[in-house]
Parts: sequence; structure tokens; C-alpha cells
Amino acid sequence: MISKQLFAQQALLATGWRQNVLIEWDENGVIQRVTPDAARPADGEVVACIIPGMPNLHSHAFQRAFAGLTEYRHAQQDSFWSWRNLMYAFAARITPEQMERVATWLYAEMLEAGYTSVCEFHYVHHQPDGAPYADPALMCRSLLNAARNTGIGLTLLPVCYQNGGFGGQPPVALQKRFIHSTPQILALWETLLPLCRKQHARLGIAPHSLRAVDPQNLADLVEAVRRMDATAPVHIHIAEQLKEVEDCVAWSGQRPVEWLLDHAQVDAHWCLIHATHMNEREYQQAAATGAVVGLCPTTEGNLGDGTFDYPLWHKHQGRWGIGSDSNSVVSAAEELLMLEYSQRFHLRQRNIGAGDGFPEVATALYLGAVSGGAQASGRQVDGIAVGQSADVVELDDTHHAIASLPSEKVLSGHVFGSSRTSAIRRVWTRGQLRVKDTHHLLHDQALAGFIEMRKELFNAG
Repeated sequence: MISKQLFAQQALLATGWRQNVLIEWDENGVIQRVTPDAARPADGEVVACIIPGMPNLHSHAFQRAFAGLTEYRHAQQDSFWSWRNLMYAFAARITPEQMERVATWLYAEMLEAGYTSVCEFHYVHHQPDGAPYADPALMCRSLLNAARNTGIGLTLLPVCYQNGGFGGQPPVALQKRFIHSTPQILALWETLLPLCRKQHARLGIAPHSLRAVDPQNLADLVEAVRRMDATAPVHIHIAEQLKEVEDCVAWSGQRPVEWLLDHAQVDAHWCLIHATHMNEREYQQAAATGAVVGLCPTTEGNLGDGTFDYPLWHKHQGRWGIGSDSNSVVSAAEELLMLEYSQRFHLRQRNIGAGDGFPEVATALYLGAVSGGAQASGRQVDGIAVGQSADVVELDDTHHAIASLPSEKVLSGHVFGSSRTSAIRRVWTRGQLRVKDTHHLLHDQALAGFIEMRKELFNAG
């Protein structure tokens, strides 16, 4: 039964921009009909321009608490590894209640920025001394609460973190909040499964990286999760840094992606986060698995990771999506802009992201990121189409970046011409209105909670 309809004068569908599109969804927020070139209904809501909600395929929510606060010289030559020590210091202090406050504000920000779902790669599990909470799922419940209260779609990815480096090196003291044995993380997973299903969240698993989980535990973990849910998303950090590649070669004789493809049954349910440093053979073989590569351009730029070879991945028809990762930037449009500009810097060319049938870079990148992000999330959020969640973003056709533009130019204005303002007016998830300029239920409350949480963290430090 149709419970809601929205008539858009222009809408971005998987095939491109269409005019006079009538979208209808049921009481569960699932799209039942999409009718282009429709007659304008006598009643029902009419909007000028809509695009699909963007899935965010990689987030560490707690890192929003120190966004912008690591931009000072910490070592003679700062890198990801010196930044990681600063990040660990924040992770050592955050409480479950503070985790919920930072995630609530972050998820409200994401919705306001056009992200309608998020894959939360979550590894701060235990008390500061490393002992489990009386409820081992307490930190995860904080994230579930934040997602439920804001209305963002959630794929929860509890992280299995066991070692401090390749070859089973012991974890360092600042990693003690992260550590789980394989039986412990699987017990947590079983606890979380009914909680996620109850609020329409998806549960996946995240072996943190090849340096943090040894081969046997990686195999055991994925096999056990597959028995409980054969389609559960599996996300892993891989080949983010050159040092990681070098250390992996020293340990195994193989590069990280090469090793993973040879030793794990990587398929379309996997998401390879970053995969920045691959050789041509790895690009070809990884793309052939159907796995998604999770690109996080603003974080990769912030951390000095390097540049992903987007044209080579595209050549092999690789799937990809975008994530906000460390959440120093929360903007789907800016991730796409940074992706395109990083390619231009590297290749000294323009309009790298244009795709077959989509000469407009922003449109091609946007549709690619929506489709790959939906696959990585394991949720029905692949654009404005029958059977997908009614996750819809309305653009403000009076905003200076897009006003008076023809439909095929709208995303170009939104991504490349908005000057860090937002052309987003309203956002729906599962058919429910969440954003009306700002999160219409809890923007002010969530912001106040975030500010107080940061004050507490700094006073504690």
C-alpha cells in the first residue's frame, strides 16, 4: 500500500536525470513505484530537484571529537603513524555516554550533508583499562542509539583487533580498549544481531587489517560470521600506507591486497578500505572479485596516504564508494570534489571521473558512489528505484550554486561550485523527513551535547 508520494520536477535516477518523476513508497519507507514523465498529481508534495541519498561506507564516529585538532607538528616528519598516536590518546578517554553524544551530532551532520546511511567501523569496545564493560555491547549500543535517534541508516561493523603488527606482534598499551579474541568478537556479534534487526540496521564484521588479525583468526572470523549471515558485509583496512605494504612484504613476501586475494574468499560482500597502494595486477584481480573499494579522499589527503589510481580501477570496472573516515570533513559533495581533484593533481589532466554515458563528472561520480556504497553497506539504498529505501535528498533550486541550471548541470554546481556552502534543503530516510535545512528534531540539542562532550574530554586530558 502506498503511504507517501513525492513529485519531482527533476530527479536523478540510475539512468540519469529525468523530468516529472513521481516517487511512491509504502509505510515501511520502501519505494514501490518510480514514474518518470508523470502527470503532476492533484495533491501530494511537489519539489524542484531530488537526488539519491549517499551511503557513507566508512566512519569512525569518535574521531569527530578531535577533528582539526591534530594539525600541528608532532614529530620531525609527521605521518599517519604519528597521527595514530594522537588518535589513540583520544580513544583512551572517551566514555559510552560521550560516544553516543559525538555520534548523535555526527550522524545529524551527515544527514544535513546528504549522507543517508553510514557504515560505522567501530573498534573502541572496552573500558580504558582494557577490561570489558559489564555489558560488552555497551559502546555499540551507544552507536545504535545515535543512529535510531537521528534516523540515519546504519551498518554496524564491530572491529576485531588482536595484534599490534604483522606476525602477531603484541598490541601496545593504547590499543587495549580495542582487543578481542575471536570467540569474544563472535559472542558480541551474536548479541548485536537481534538489536540491529530490531531497528532496521545491518550488522557486518570488520577484521581491522592484516596487521591486526592473523591469518587463522581472519579465516575463522569470516567463516563463523558467514554461517550466521551469508551476506554480512566484511570491511577491512588495507594498503593505506606504504609502510604497511613494506611491512606486509617483509612478513609474508606479498603485498597486502595480493596476500588477501590469495588467502581469503573475497567477494562482492567485501569492502577494501583505502586500497591506496596497489600494483596493476592487484587492481585487476581485486576488481574481478566484485568487492568494493572504500575511498575516503579527505581523510586520505589529511593523513598523507597517497593517491588511489581511479582511472585504472575504472578500466577494470571496479566498484567503489566514499566514506568520511576520520570525519574531519562531513560532506558527501566535498569527498567527490576531493576525489576528482586528487586525480587531477596526480595525472595533470581534467575531468577524470566522467564515465561512459555521463560526461558530467559530478553526475558520474555521484551515481558510482551511491551504487558502490549501497553494495558495501549491505542495505537496499541503491538510488531512487523500486525496492530501495526512500532515502532522498532535495536540493534547493534557489541556492546560488544551482539556481537556474539545467538538470544535467545541477550536480556540477552542487559538487564543484557551492564554495563549501550547502545546496541541500531537505532529506528523507526510509520515507521519513529528517532534515529541513538542519536536522529538524535535534540539531540544537545534538550540537550542545557535542560541545559539552569535547569540553569534558579536554578537561579530563
